[in-house]
Amino acid sequence: MCGLPGGLENWLIFSLLKADFARRVRLCCVFGGTANEALLVTDDDEVWALGSNVSGCLGIGDTRTALNPVKVEAICNKNVRSFAYGSGPHVLALTAQGDVYGWGHSGYAQIGNEVACGSFHSTARTISGEVYSWGQNNCGQLDVGTTSSNQHNPRKVLNIIHCLGIACGQTSTVAVSENGEIYAWGLNGSGQLGLENNVNPMLPAKIDGLKNVTIQKVVCGFAHTMALSDEGTLYVWGANSYGQLGLGNKANQVNPVRMKTDQSRIIDVAASHYTQISAALTETSKVLMWGHCRGQAVTEPIVTPFKSLHDVFAAFSSVAITQLPMVVGHRWERCLTGILRQQFNDPTHSDIKFVVEGKMIYVHKTILKFRCEDFSTMFQDHWAENQKDTIKIEQFSHQVYKAFLEYLYTGEVALSLEGAIGLLDFANAYCEIGLKVHCHNIIENGILVENCALRYAAAIKYEAKELEDFCFRFAMNHTTAVVQIEAFSKLDDGTLKDFIVKAAKYGAFRH
Repeated sequence: MCGLPGGLENWLIFSLLKADFARRVRLCCVFGGTANEALLVTDDDEVWALGSNVSGCLGIGDTRTALNPVKVEAICNKNVRSFAYGSGPHVLALTAQGDVYGWGHSGYAQIGNEVACGSFHSTARTISGEVYSWGQNNCGQLDVGTTSSNQHNPRKVLNIIHCLGIACGQTSTVAVSENGEIYAWGLNGSGQLGLENNVNPMLPAKIDGLKNVTIQKVVCGFAHTMALSDEGTLYVWGANSYGQLGLGNKANQVNPVRMKTDQSRIIDVAASHYTQISAALTETSKVLMWGHCRGQAVTEPIVTPFKSLHDVFAAFSSVAITQLPMVVGHRWERCLTGILRQQFNDPTHSDIKFVVEGKMIYVHKTILKFRCEDFSTMFQDHWAENQKDTIKIEQFSHQVYKAFLEYLYTGEVALSLEGAIGLLDFANAYCEIGLKVHCHNIIENGILVENCALRYAAAIKYEAKELEDFCFRFAMNHTTAVVQIEAFSKLDDGTLKDFIVKAAKYGAFRH
Protein backbone atom coordinates (compact mmCIF):
# COMPACT_ATOMS: atom_id res chain seq x y z
CA MET A 1 0.00 0.00 0.00
CA CYS A 2 1.38 3.39 -0.95
CA GLY A 3 1.89 5.71 2.02
CA LEU A 4 4.79 6.92 4.14
CA PRO A 5 8.18 7.78 2.67
CA GLY A 6 10.58 4.98 1.95
CA GLY A 7 13.80 4.68 3.93
CA LEU A 8 12.55 6.30 7.13
CA GLU A 9 10.67 3.16 8.16
CA ASN A 10 13.97 1.29 8.49
CA TRP A 11 14.96 3.26 11.59
CA LEU A 12 12.94 2.84 14.79
CA ILE A 13 13.60 6.40 15.91
CA PHE A 14 11.26 7.61 13.16
CA SER A 15 8.38 5.32 14.18
CA LEU A 16 6.28 8.11 15.71
CA LEU A 17 6.58 10.57 12.83
CA LYS A 18 3.23 11.74 11.51
CA ALA A 19 2.59 10.81 7.91
CA ASP A 20 2.11 14.38 6.66
CA PHE A 21 5.40 15.46 8.25
CA ALA A 22 7.30 12.39 7.03
CA ARG A 23 6.22 13.04 3.46
CA ARG A 24 8.01 16.41 3.59
CA VAL A 25 11.39 14.96 4.62
CA ARG A 26 14.10 15.08 1.92
CA LEU A 27 17.24 14.33 3.97
CA CYS A 28 17.83 12.55 7.28
CA CYS A 29 20.56 11.08 9.44
CA VAL A 30 20.62 8.81 12.50
CA PHE A 31 23.56 8.92 14.91
CA GLY A 32 24.56 8.50 18.57
CA GLY A 33 25.96 5.62 20.61
CA THR A 34 22.68 3.71 20.44
CA ALA A 35 21.31 5.31 17.27
CA ASN A 36 19.21 7.48 19.56
CA GLU A 37 19.58 10.85 17.80
CA ALA A 38 18.28 12.05 14.44
CA LEU A 39 18.18 15.12 12.21
CA LEU A 40 15.79 15.74 9.33
CA VAL A 41 15.63 18.37 6.58
CA THR A 42 12.25 19.03 4.97
CA ASP A 43 11.32 20.21 1.48
CA ASP A 44 10.76 23.76 2.75
CA ASP A 45 14.37 23.96 4.04
CA GLU A 46 13.54 23.53 7.72
CA VAL A 47 15.75 21.38 9.96
CA TRP A 48 14.23 19.24 12.70
CA ALA A 49 15.72 17.03 15.42
CA LEU A 50 14.57 14.27 17.73
CA GLY A 51 16.21 11.94 20.22
CA SER A 52 17.81 11.84 23.65
CA ASN A 53 19.86 15.02 22.99
CA VAL A 54 23.07 13.85 24.68
CA SER A 55 25.41 16.85 25.18
CA GLY A 56 22.93 19.07 23.33
CA CYS A 57 23.71 17.27 20.07
CA LEU A 58 20.28 18.05 18.60
CA GLY A 59 21.15 21.74 18.35
CA ILE A 60 17.82 22.94 19.74
CA GLY A 61 19.34 25.29 22.33
CA ASP A 62 19.02 23.06 25.41
CA THR A 63 19.43 19.44 26.50
CA ARG A 64 15.76 18.42 26.54
CA THR A 65 14.94 15.08 25.01
CA ALA A 66 12.63 15.11 22.01
CA LEU A 67 10.38 12.17 21.22
CA ASN A 68 8.80 14.19 18.40
CA PRO A 69 10.59 16.54 15.98
CA VAL A 70 11.74 19.91 17.33
CA LYS A 71 12.85 22.66 14.96
CA VAL A 72 16.58 23.52 14.87
CA GLU A 73 16.05 27.24 14.38
CA ALA A 74 19.71 28.21 13.92
CA ILE A 75 20.08 26.33 10.63
CA CYS A 76 16.60 26.56 9.15
CA ASN A 77 16.54 28.18 5.70
CA LYS A 78 20.32 27.76 5.40
CA ASN A 79 20.12 25.22 2.53
CA VAL A 80 21.67 22.38 4.54
CA ARG A 81 23.01 19.68 2.22
CA SER A 82 24.88 17.29 4.50
CA PHE A 83 25.77 16.33 8.07
CA ALA A 84 28.67 14.61 9.82
CA TYR A 85 28.63 13.34 13.39
CA GLY A 86 31.00 12.11 16.08
CA SER A 87 30.66 9.90 19.15
CA GLY A 88 30.24 12.59 21.84
CA PRO A 89 28.13 13.16 19.91
CA HIS A 90 28.99 16.35 18.11
CA VAL A 91 27.47 17.37 14.78
CA LEU A 92 28.52 19.36 11.72
CA ALA A 93 26.06 20.71 9.16
CA LEU A 94 27.23 21.72 5.68
CA THR A 95 25.22 24.16 3.57
CA ALA A 96 25.08 24.51 -0.21
CA GLN A 97 27.00 27.78 0.16
CA GLY A 98 29.91 25.95 1.86
CA ASP A 99 29.22 27.18 5.40
CA VAL A 100 29.80 24.74 8.27
CA TYR A 101 27.79 24.86 11.51
CA GLY A 102 28.74 22.80 14.57
CA TRP A 103 27.20 21.91 17.93
CA GLY A 104 27.02 19.20 20.58
CA HIS A 105 29.76 17.66 22.73
CA SER A 106 32.71 20.05 22.81
CA GLY A 107 34.95 18.55 25.46
CA TYR A 108 37.79 18.50 22.95
CA ALA A 109 36.85 21.70 21.07
CA GLN A 110 35.70 19.83 17.99
CA ILE A 111 33.01 22.43 17.26
CA GLY A 112 34.38 24.90 15.16
CA ASN A 113 32.51 21.44 0.52
CA GLU A 114 32.79 18.16 2.55
CA VAL A 115 32.79 17.38 6.23
CA ALA A 116 33.79 14.28 8.19
CA CYS A 117 33.89 13.42 11.88
CA GLY A 118 35.85 10.94 13.94
CA SER A 119 34.77 10.11 17.46
CA PHE A 120 36.01 13.44 18.86
CA HIS A 121 37.64 15.29 15.97
CA SER A 122 36.39 16.95 12.80
CA THR A 123 37.69 17.54 9.28
CA ALA A 124 36.42 19.75 6.48
CA ARG A 125 37.43 20.05 2.81
CA THR A 126 36.93 23.23 0.81
CA ILE A 127 35.87 23.43 -2.83
CA SER A 128 39.49 24.22 -3.74
CA GLY A 129 40.74 21.03 -2.09
CA GLU A 130 42.11 22.50 1.14
CA VAL A 131 41.65 20.44 4.32
CA TYR A 132 41.06 21.77 7.84
CA SER A 133 40.82 19.84 11.11
CA TRP A 134 40.04 20.53 14.75
CA GLY A 135 39.05 18.79 18.00
CA GLN A 136 40.72 16.03 20.00
CA ASN A 137 44.37 15.36 19.16
CA ASN A 138 45.40 12.57 21.53
CA CYS A 139 46.71 10.42 18.65
CA GLY A 140 47.93 13.09 16.25
CA GLN A 141 44.75 12.95 14.18
CA LEU A 142 44.87 16.72 13.57
CA ASP A 143 48.27 16.92 11.82
CA VAL A 144 49.82 19.46 14.22
CA GLY A 145 53.06 17.50 14.74
CA THR A 146 52.26 16.64 18.35
CA THR A 147 49.64 15.03 20.59
CA SER A 148 50.01 17.52 23.40
CA SER A 149 47.15 19.89 22.62
CA ASN A 150 43.64 19.77 21.24
CA GLN A 151 42.68 22.25 18.54
CA HIS A 152 39.89 24.72 19.30
CA ASN A 153 39.71 26.27 15.83
CA PRO A 154 39.94 24.79 12.32
CA ARG A 155 43.57 24.47 11.25
CA LYS A 156 44.76 23.89 7.69
CA VAL A 157 46.53 20.57 7.12
CA LEU A 158 48.21 18.96 4.10
CA ASN A 159 49.42 22.41 3.07
CA ILE A 160 50.81 21.46 -0.34
CA ILE A 161 48.26 18.78 -1.25
CA HIS A 162 44.89 19.42 -2.91
CA CYS A 163 42.37 16.80 -1.87
CA LEU A 164 39.32 15.29 -3.53
CA GLY A 165 37.98 13.44 -0.49
CA ILE A 166 38.35 12.96 3.27
CA ALA A 167 37.28 10.39 5.85
CA CYS A 168 37.71 9.84 9.58
CA GLY A 169 38.04 6.73 11.70
CA GLN A 170 37.62 6.80 15.46
CA THR A 171 40.97 8.56 15.98
CA SER A 172 42.47 8.66 12.50
CA THR A 173 42.12 10.75 9.35
CA VAL A 174 42.71 9.92 5.68
CA ALA A 175 42.57 12.08 2.57
CA VAL A 176 42.61 11.38 -1.18
CA SER A 177 44.70 13.77 -3.26
CA GLU A 178 43.70 15.02 -6.69
CA ASN A 179 46.07 12.51 -8.32
CA GLY A 180 44.54 9.57 -6.47
CA GLU A 181 47.11 9.13 -3.70
CA ILE A 182 46.14 8.59 -0.05
CA TYR A 183 47.59 10.37 2.97
CA ALA A 184 46.85 9.18 6.51
CA TRP A 185 47.58 10.30 10.06
CA GLY A 186 46.47 9.64 13.65
CA LEU A 187 46.12 6.37 15.60
CA ASN A 188 47.65 3.38 13.84
CA GLY A 189 47.35 0.67 16.50
CA SER A 190 45.55 -1.74 14.18
CA GLY A 191 47.36 -0.69 11.01
CA GLN A 192 44.40 1.46 9.90
CA LEU A 193 46.75 3.99 8.29
CA GLY A 194 48.16 1.39 5.88
CA LEU A 195 51.80 2.38 6.51
CA GLU A 196 53.12 -1.20 6.93
CA ASN A 197 53.62 -0.67 10.67
CA ASN A 198 51.72 0.28 13.84
CA VAL A 199 53.49 3.58 14.49
CA ASN A 200 51.37 6.71 14.98
CA PRO A 201 52.74 9.39 12.60
CA MET A 202 52.58 12.95 13.88
CA LEU A 203 52.21 14.28 10.34
CA PRO A 204 50.36 12.96 7.26
CA ALA A 205 52.13 10.05 5.59
CA LYS A 206 51.57 8.85 2.04
CA ILE A 207 50.46 5.23 1.72
CA ASP A 208 53.16 3.70 -0.47
CA GLY A 209 51.38 0.35 -0.72
CA LEU A 210 49.07 1.78 -3.39
CA LYS A 211 51.65 2.85 -5.96
CA ASN A 212 50.32 2.77 -9.52
CA VAL A 213 46.76 2.61 -8.16
CA THR A 214 44.48 5.64 -8.53
CA ILE A 215 42.04 5.93 -5.64
CA GLN A 216 38.77 7.82 -6.11
CA LYS A 217 37.11 7.25 -2.73
CA VAL A 218 38.15 6.28 0.80
CA VAL A 219 36.00 5.42 3.83
CA CYS A 220 36.83 4.56 7.43
CA GLY A 221 35.27 2.22 9.95
CA PHE A 222 36.05 2.29 13.66
CA ALA A 223 39.64 1.15 13.03
CA HIS A 224 39.72 -0.07 9.43
CA THR A 225 40.02 1.70 6.10
CA MET A 226 38.78 0.91 2.59
CA ALA A 227 39.82 2.58 -0.66
CA LEU A 228 38.05 2.25 -4.01
CA SER A 229 40.14 2.59 -7.17
CA ASP A 230 39.01 4.16 -10.42
CA GLU A 231 38.94 0.66 -11.92
CA GLY A 232 36.39 -0.59 -9.39
CA THR A 233 38.84 -2.51 -7.20
CA LEU A 234 38.59 -2.32 -3.40
CA TYR A 235 41.67 -2.19 -1.16
CA VAL A 236 41.37 -2.74 2.59
CA TRP A 237 43.56 -2.52 5.69
CA GLY A 238 43.45 -2.08 9.47
CA ALA A 239 41.47 -3.88 12.18
CA ASN A 240 39.88 -7.17 11.17
CA SER A 241 38.63 -8.82 14.37
CA TYR A 242 35.14 -9.21 12.86
CA GLY A 243 36.24 -9.84 9.28
CA GLN A 244 35.49 -6.23 8.33
CA LEU A 245 38.24 -6.35 5.69
CA GLY A 246 36.40 -9.08 3.79
CA LEU A 247 39.53 -11.21 3.31
CA GLY A 248 38.15 -14.49 4.69
CA ASN A 249 40.08 -14.23 7.96
CA LYS A 250 40.33 -12.10 11.12
CA ALA A 251 43.95 -10.99 10.88
CA ASN A 252 44.72 -7.26 10.97
CA GLN A 253 46.47 -5.80 7.92
CA VAL A 254 49.04 -3.00 8.17
CA ASN A 255 49.26 -2.45 4.42
CA PRO A 256 46.59 -2.25 1.68
CA VAL A 257 45.33 -5.61 0.42
CA ARG A 258 43.07 -6.11 -2.57
CA MET A 259 39.72 -7.57 -1.53
CA LYS A 260 38.61 -10.26 -3.95
CA THR A 261 34.99 -10.78 -4.86
CA ASP A 262 33.11 -12.93 -7.34
CA GLN A 263 30.86 -9.99 -8.17
CA SER A 264 31.30 -7.32 -10.83
CA ARG A 265 33.32 -4.16 -10.26
CA ILE A 266 32.52 -2.11 -7.18
CA ILE A 267 31.19 1.41 -7.68
CA ASP A 268 30.58 2.51 -4.07
CA VAL A 269 31.65 1.53 -0.57
CA ALA A 270 30.51 2.42 2.95
CA ALA A 271 31.70 2.27 6.56
CA SER A 272 31.37 4.37 9.73
CA HIS A 273 33.61 5.16 12.69
CA TYR A 274 30.67 4.06 14.87
CA THR A 275 30.81 0.47 13.64
CA GLN A 276 32.90 -2.42 12.30
CA ILE A 277 30.66 -3.39 9.40
CA SER A 278 31.47 -2.83 5.73
CA ALA A 279 29.27 -2.58 2.65
CA ALA A 280 29.68 -2.11 -1.09
CA LEU A 281 27.59 -1.60 -4.21
CA THR A 282 28.47 -3.29 -7.51
CA GLU A 283 27.87 -1.97 -11.03
CA THR A 284 25.09 -4.55 -11.37
CA SER A 285 23.32 -2.92 -8.36
CA LYS A 286 24.08 -5.77 -5.95
CA VAL A 287 24.61 -4.72 -2.32
CA LEU A 288 27.35 -6.61 -0.46
CA MET A 289 28.08 -6.64 3.27
CA TRP A 290 30.65 -8.15 5.63
CA GLY A 291 32.20 -7.59 9.06
CA HIS A 292 30.34 -7.20 12.37
CA CYS A 293 26.78 -8.02 11.31
CA ARG A 294 24.41 -8.05 14.30
CA GLY A 295 26.90 -9.89 16.50
CA GLN A 296 28.15 -12.23 13.80
CA ALA A 297 31.60 -12.07 12.21
CA VAL A 298 31.13 -12.27 8.44
CA THR A 299 34.64 -12.54 7.01
CA GLU A 300 33.80 -12.48 3.30
CA PRO A 301 31.39 -10.30 1.31
CA ILE A 302 27.91 -11.76 0.93
CA VAL A 303 25.23 -10.68 -1.52
CA THR A 304 22.16 -9.19 0.19
CA PRO A 305 18.63 -8.51 -1.08
CA PHE A 306 18.99 -4.85 -0.12
CA LYS A 307 18.57 -1.98 -2.58
CA SER A 308 20.96 0.52 -0.99
CA LEU A 309 23.97 0.73 1.30
CA HIS A 310 21.81 2.46 3.90
CA ASP A 311 19.73 -0.71 4.22
CA VAL A 312 22.80 -2.63 5.41
CA PHE A 313 23.39 -0.24 8.30
CA ALA A 314 19.72 -0.12 9.26
CA ALA A 315 19.38 -3.90 9.37
CA PHE A 316 22.77 -5.30 10.38
CA SER A 317 25.00 -2.64 11.96
CA SER A 318 25.56 -3.13 15.70
CA VAL A 319 24.60 0.55 16.00
CA ALA A 320 21.90 1.31 13.43
CA ILE A 321 23.19 4.70 12.29
CA THR A 322 23.19 6.14 8.79
CA GLN A 323 26.79 5.98 7.57
CA LEU A 324 26.07 9.17 5.60
CA PRO A 325 23.00 11.42 5.48
CA MET A 326 20.27 9.67 3.50
CA VAL A 327 18.25 11.27 0.74
CA VAL A 328 14.68 10.19 1.39
CA GLY A 329 12.61 8.63 -1.34
CA HIS A 330 8.85 8.39 -0.99
CA ARG A 331 6.79 5.23 -1.02
CA TRP A 332 4.14 6.76 -3.20
CA GLU A 333 6.83 7.60 -5.75
CA ARG A 334 8.18 4.05 -5.64
CA CYS A 335 4.63 2.71 -5.80
CA LEU A 336 3.80 4.87 -8.82
CA THR A 337 7.04 3.86 -10.52
CA GLY A 338 6.17 0.22 -9.91
CA ILE A 339 2.74 0.69 -11.50
CA LEU A 340 4.21 2.49 -14.52
CA ARG A 341 6.87 -0.19 -14.90
CA GLN A 342 4.14 -2.82 -15.12
CA GLN A 343 2.29 -0.81 -17.77
CA PHE A 344 5.34 -0.29 -19.98
CA ASN A 345 5.30 -2.42 -23.12
CA ASP A 346 1.97 -3.98 -22.09
CA PRO A 347 -0.50 -4.02 -25.02
CA THR A 348 -3.53 -4.31 -22.71
CA HIS A 349 -4.13 -0.57 -22.23
CA SER A 350 -1.65 0.87 -24.75
CA ASP A 351 -2.96 3.46 -27.21
CA ILE A 352 0.12 3.67 -29.42
CA LYS A 353 2.98 1.40 -30.42
CA PHE A 354 6.40 1.98 -31.95
CA VAL A 355 7.89 -0.44 -34.44
CA VAL A 356 11.69 -0.60 -34.24
CA GLU A 357 13.66 -3.18 -36.20
CA GLY A 358 10.42 -5.09 -36.68
CA LYS A 359 9.68 -5.29 -32.95
CA MET A 360 6.70 -3.67 -31.19
CA ILE A 361 6.97 -1.42 -28.13
CA TYR A 362 3.60 -0.64 -26.49
CA VAL A 363 3.20 2.69 -24.69
CA HIS A 364 0.71 5.42 -23.73
CA LYS A 365 0.49 8.86 -25.35
CA THR A 366 -0.43 10.64 -22.12
CA ILE A 367 2.65 9.40 -20.27
CA LEU A 368 4.95 10.24 -23.16
CA LYS A 369 3.49 13.75 -23.46
CA PHE A 370 4.01 14.44 -19.75
CA ARG A 371 7.58 13.13 -19.75
CA CYS A 372 9.02 14.36 -23.04
CA GLU A 373 8.69 17.72 -24.79
CA ASP A 374 9.15 16.17 -28.23
CA PHE A 375 6.26 13.78 -27.67
CA SER A 376 4.15 16.59 -26.26
CA THR A 377 4.59 18.38 -29.58
CA MET A 378 4.19 15.27 -31.69
CA PHE A 379 0.87 14.29 -30.18
CA GLN A 380 -0.91 17.61 -30.69
CA ASP A 381 -4.14 17.55 -32.68
CA HIS A 382 -2.75 19.07 -35.87
CA TRP A 383 0.15 16.60 -36.15
CA ALA A 384 -0.32 13.48 -38.27
CA GLU A 385 1.36 11.28 -35.63
CA ASN A 386 -1.45 12.06 -33.20
CA GLN A 387 -3.90 10.25 -35.46
CA LYS A 388 -1.77 7.12 -35.75
CA ASP A 389 -1.70 4.08 -33.50
CA THR A 390 1.59 2.81 -34.95
CA ILE A 391 4.80 4.76 -35.59
CA LYS A 392 7.84 3.27 -37.29
CA ILE A 393 11.30 4.29 -36.04
CA GLU A 394 14.28 3.74 -38.32
CA GLN A 395 17.13 5.93 -37.06
CA PHE A 396 17.71 4.11 -33.74
CA SER A 397 18.13 0.49 -32.68
CA HIS A 398 15.39 -1.38 -30.83
CA GLN A 399 17.59 -1.65 -27.74
CA VAL A 400 18.22 2.07 -27.56
CA TYR A 401 14.67 3.23 -28.33
CA LYS A 402 13.12 0.76 -25.90
CA ALA A 403 15.53 1.89 -23.17
CA PHE A 404 14.54 5.51 -23.81
CA LEU A 405 10.81 4.79 -23.59
CA GLU A 406 11.31 2.71 -20.46
CA TYR A 407 13.26 5.60 -18.93
CA LEU A 408 10.22 7.84 -19.48
CA TYR A 409 8.15 5.38 -17.45
CA THR A 410 10.58 4.56 -14.64
CA GLY A 411 13.27 7.23 -14.53
CA GLU A 412 15.81 4.41 -14.68
CA VAL A 413 18.18 3.05 -17.30
CA ALA A 414 19.09 -0.64 -17.43
CA LEU A 415 21.63 -1.03 -20.21
CA SER A 416 25.06 -2.46 -20.81
CA LEU A 417 28.04 -0.17 -21.28
CA GLU A 418 27.77 -0.43 -25.07
CA GLY A 419 24.04 0.22 -24.97
CA ALA A 420 24.57 3.30 -22.82
CA ILE A 421 26.81 4.82 -25.48
CA GLY A 422 24.09 4.38 -28.10
CA LEU A 423 21.55 5.86 -25.71
CA LEU A 424 23.87 8.80 -25.08
CA ASP A 425 23.66 9.57 -28.80
CA PHE A 426 19.87 9.53 -28.52
CA ALA A 427 19.86 11.69 -25.37
CA ASN A 428 22.12 14.21 -27.08
CA ALA A 429 19.92 14.37 -30.18
CA TYR A 430 16.76 14.94 -28.14
CA CYS A 431 18.33 17.16 -25.45
CA GLU A 432 17.29 14.77 -22.68
CA ILE A 433 19.57 16.08 -19.92
CA GLY A 434 18.42 13.64 -17.23
CA LEU A 435 18.94 10.72 -19.57
CA LYS A 436 22.45 11.93 -20.37
CA VAL A 437 23.28 11.88 -16.66
CA HIS A 438 22.17 8.25 -16.39
CA CYS A 439 24.27 7.35 -19.44
CA HIS A 440 27.28 9.16 -18.00
CA ASN A 441 27.00 7.18 -14.77
CA ILE A 442 26.83 3.84 -16.57
CA ILE A 443 29.82 4.69 -18.76
CA GLU A 444 31.89 6.07 -15.88
CA ASN A 445 31.20 3.03 -13.71
CA GLY A 446 32.24 0.74 -16.56
CA ILE A 447 35.41 2.48 -17.68
CA LEU A 448 38.57 0.38 -17.98
CA VAL A 449 42.01 0.81 -19.50
CA GLU A 450 40.84 -1.31 -22.43
CA ASN A 451 37.84 0.87 -23.31
CA CYS A 452 38.94 4.30 -22.10
CA ALA A 453 39.97 5.61 -25.54
CA LEU A 454 36.68 4.65 -27.17
CA ARG A 455 34.68 6.15 -24.31
CA TYR A 456 36.70 9.36 -24.62
CA ALA A 457 35.99 9.54 -28.35
CA ALA A 458 32.28 8.87 -27.77
CA ALA A 459 32.10 11.64 -25.18
CA ILE A 460 33.57 14.11 -27.68
CA LYS A 461 31.27 12.94 -30.46
CA TYR A 462 28.14 13.35 -28.33
CA GLU A 463 29.28 16.63 -26.73
CA ALA A 464 29.34 15.15 -23.23
CA LYS A 465 31.93 17.47 -21.69
CA GLU A 466 31.82 16.10 -18.13
CA LEU A 467 32.20 12.55 -19.41
CA GLU A 468 35.04 13.66 -21.69
CA ASP A 469 36.86 15.18 -18.71
CA PHE A 470 36.27 12.04 -16.64
CA CYS A 471 37.68 9.78 -19.38
CA PHE A 472 40.67 12.08 -19.85
CA ARG A 473 41.51 12.07 -16.13
CA PHE A 474 41.23 8.29 -16.10
CA ALA A 475 43.62 8.12 -19.06
CA MET A 476 46.09 10.40 -17.29
CA ASN A 477 46.05 8.11 -14.26
CA HIS A 478 46.82 5.13 -16.51
CA THR A 479 48.69 6.83 -19.35
CA THR A 480 51.22 4.12 -20.16
CA ALA A 481 48.61 1.37 -20.30
CA VAL A 482 45.99 3.39 -22.19
CA VAL A 483 48.29 4.54 -25.02
CA GLN A 484 49.42 0.96 -25.66
CA ILE A 485 45.89 -0.31 -26.25
CA GLU A 486 45.02 -0.83 -29.93
CA ALA A 487 41.88 1.29 -29.59
CA PHE A 488 44.01 4.33 -28.76
CA SER A 489 45.89 4.10 -32.06
CA LYS A 490 42.57 3.96 -33.91
CA LEU A 491 41.38 7.36 -32.66
CA ASP A 492 40.84 9.76 -35.54
CA ASP A 493 43.67 12.20 -36.18
CA GLY A 494 41.89 15.23 -34.73
CA THR A 495 40.92 13.48 -31.50
CA LEU A 496 44.39 11.97 -31.12
CA LYS A 497 46.12 15.31 -31.66
CA ASP A 498 43.86 17.10 -29.17
CA PHE A 499 44.43 14.34 -26.63
CA ILE A 500 48.22 14.63 -26.92
CA VAL A 501 48.09 18.42 -26.53
CA LYS A 502 45.85 18.13 -23.45
CA ALA A 503 48.08 15.42 -21.99
CA ALA A 504 51.15 17.61 -22.45
CA LYS A 505 49.46 20.49 -20.63
CA TYR A 506 48.46 18.05 -17.89
CA GLY A 507 52.11 17.11 -17.42
CA ALA A 508 51.95 13.56 -18.72
CA PHE A 509 55.24 13.87 -20.62
CA ARG A 510 57.40 15.51 -17.99
CA HIS A 511 59.83 12.62 -17.84
